[in-house]
Amino acid sequence: MRLFAPTVDVKAHCDLPCGVYDPAQARIEAESIKAVIAKVADSDDPDFRTRAVLIKEQRSELVKHHLWVLWTDYFKPPHFEKYPQLHTLVNEATKLAGATGTKGSLDAEVADQLLAKIDEIAEIFWETKKA
Repeated sequence: MRLFAPTVDVKAHCDLPCGVYDPAQARIEAESIKAVIAKVADSDDPDFRTRAVLIKEQRSELVKHHLWVLWTDYFKPPHFEKYPQLHTLVNEATKLAGATGTKGSLDAEVADQLLAKIDEIAEIFWETKKA
């Protein structure tokens, strides 16, 4: 039995020791969305526009995925206690990346709103990393 007994106790607040999560992943995808929206606005080519919209929709799904990973795997109850607005921020950001947001829209202002929400989440994220 001693063979299988733990020799060291380790604690981590995430699935892996910290260093694998970063809101920059969501931000990069959101920046891509904003760039695609600008390219669609500058093009009259229907084939290009169709491909661009498909890419924008895929990037929007990736934004949601990266935010959900932070929300479900990185942020823990002490974070939500210290930052009670965090649930709402993640909800608003994922909705801004969803069908009523950048996924279903070519509005650059919506992309800017998404980037702003991601920045708010990132600010909290980096504050938690300092703790």
